[in-house]
Amino acid sequence: MTPLGIFLPDTKDLSLYFTDSKVTSDFIVDRLEQWWGQKQAEHPKVDTLLLDPDNGPENQSRRSQFIYRSVPFAQATQLKVVLAYYPPHHSKYDPVERCWGVSEVYWNGALLNSEAAVLGFAAGMTYAGKNPHPYRIEQKHEKGVRRTKGEMRALELRLERNQDLPKWFVTIAPPKAGETILTLGFASRPPFCFTAHSP
Repeated sequence: MTPLGIFLPDTKDLSLYFTDSKVTSDFIVDRLEQWWGQKQAEHPKVDTLLLDPDNGPENQSRRSQFIYRSVPFAQATQLKVVLAYYPPHHSKYDPVERCWGVSEVYWNGALLNSEAAVLGFAAGMTYAGKNPHPYRIEQKHEKGVRRTKGEMRALELRLERNQDLPKWFVTIAPPKAGETILTLGFASRPPFCFTAHSP
């Protein structure tokens, strides 16, 4: 089983999502949607999500399926999503990496030979005095899904890439009221359109 972690450094809130499928672009954005659906009520005034991804192959800013999923997420939630990537070999500065270190010490070489063991250890560890929220994700995700160059050109119009760090710092702005925007169909279908309304 492979974990994906979403960590809020200020509140030390850690959510862990375990899958025996591939950790793909779709899996990552599905979990972000799940996480925000659970946390939105706790943060009613938030209008910007600053995400610090690790620039892995499935969530880097040039990964077409990741951007294809992230743009509709920002638009549907009316959030500004800022992707501020850690460059290669700098993961030691990523706060979620410290959580992984704590979990390794807590597991202490125990055999993780069942789902119950994995989820039990995940639920029992503490970071800054708090237990994480572990989830077992049954949904399977197809690896290697990509968008066409035409779709990416349309999506790039929704991105603001930093002039000095275009690969590492990307802003996805929410739509303006009345703006016709692209939103997500499924991987087998092209995006469809709808009109944004003021919140």
